[in-house]
Amino acid sequence: MKPAIPLTLTINGLLALMAAFALFPLLWMLSVSFMQPGAASSYPAPILPAGPTLGNYRELFATAGMGRYIVNSFAIATGLTLTSVLFNVMAGYAFAKLRFAGREGLFRTLLGALVIPGQVAMLPLFLMLKQMGLVNTWAGVVVPGMAGVFGIFLVRQYALTLPDELLEAARIDGAGEWRIFATIVLPLLQPIVVTLAMFAFLGSWNDFMWPLIVLTDGNLHTLPVALASLSREHVQDSELMMAGSVVTIVPALALFLALQRHYLAGLTMGSVK
Repeated sequence: MKPAIPLTLTINGLLALMAAFALFPLLWMLSVSFMQPGAASSYPAPILPAGPTLGNYRELFATAGMGRYIVNSFAIATGLTLTSVLFNVMAGYAFAKLRFAGREGLFRTLLGALVIPGQVAMLPLFLMLKQMGLVNTWAGVVVPGMAGVFGIFLVRQYALTLPDELLEAARIDGAGEWRIFATIVLPLLQPIVVTLAMFAFLGSWNDFMWPLIVLTDGNLHTLPVALASLSREHVQDSELMMAGSVVTIVPALALFLALQRHYLAGLTMGSVK
């Protein structure tokens, strides 16, 4: 039993070293955001700010208009999350528990679409949205993400674990399919719904390419697009860029930490009967 102690210490030490290696860039980004302008460009680059300042954050909100972009990102991410959860949960449950003609063939076709890169569909999708008059609107960003193959697959795999006897008992008692879905299925799907909502929100919050293509009006830009535009204007201002990166990351990180328990439950419980 004695050799187990050094082995445990070695493993924990390696894990701590790997964690420190992974977290160091994020911590240094936070540190640089509080540095005086030009301090991060000196050699050797400082680890901690010599004179901490909030000037970079003040400039972001006062001059760069970062508050407007935060509202834009939050509105788009919230709308996309709500619609994505609604459609993906209904479709995933239907593929798992409802019987209809062509169900298996349609599901296999959807799974086959997973191997197609998203970039391939960007041009035809943009042309379709142009025909619908949704270019340069928030709806043009939200509509393509209302349903996704991965979300449908995730919900379906979890819904397969629900006992058929429970649903049949509700049907025998006279409950309709919508009532069964709303009062029985949705509460049981709560862990996977939270997981799906997190995937959708974080994916939309961090998305750069599609909002850049669809939104031509600068006032409608999201945080990642605005930050990229800001970097072109202040290419030498590393401190301001780091402050913008912190502002972009903090909401997503706070959401993940707040819902971490439900997120992990949704990822693990669907694989256990």
